[in-house]
Amino acid sequence: MRDSRKVTRDTLAGTLLLAHPAMKDPNFRRSVVLMSAHNAEGAMGVVLNRPLGKRLGELSGDFALGPLAGVPLFAGGPVQTEQLVLAAWQARDDGFRMHFGIEPDKALQLLEEEGTHVRGFLGYSGWSAGQLEKEMKQHTWVVVEVPEDLLTQSQDEGLWRTVLGREGAEWRLLAGEPENPEAN
Repeated sequence: MRDSRKVTRDTLAGTLLLAHPAMKDPNFRRSVVLMSAHNAEGAMGVVLNRPLGKRLGELSGDFALGPLAGVPLFAGGPVQTEQLVLAAWQARDDGFRMHFGIEPDKALQLLEEEGTHVRGFLGYSGWSAGQLEKEMKQHTWVVVEVPEDLLTQSQDEGLWRTVLGREGAEWRLLAGEPENPEAN
């Protein structure tokens, strides 16, 4: 099995954390977390594959009209689940660019640029100093680079299966296991 946890970087910011198939924590089971920050003080990211089936315009009257009304909402993680975090992604010739925790005015500006995707997240995923490093030593997460086609993939549990399955045959087999093998 290819060990994709050996991403050679000083920081995990800009990578994806894929929940190990054995993870039972309901906050992160089969999740794909896009990391926006990682340093000695801690880490932060958002879960990409927990769509809420709502749009930003349904969340608040402030967004009911205008271009941001149609922005999809996701459960970003278990921390501060009432807090709205806006993020934008751009697939560019020079790579994948992320804008995290942006103000609505900036989201509107970015939305006008071709190839930009804006999402709203309720809550985020956070780790205190050393917590994520401890989890990494316990092989809780599989770290992968952001695939170029991330934004064209399904944004539900299928995203976890697809991205993890690309890490090799054994990962693909584990990603394909049913949620409840006893019911198989």
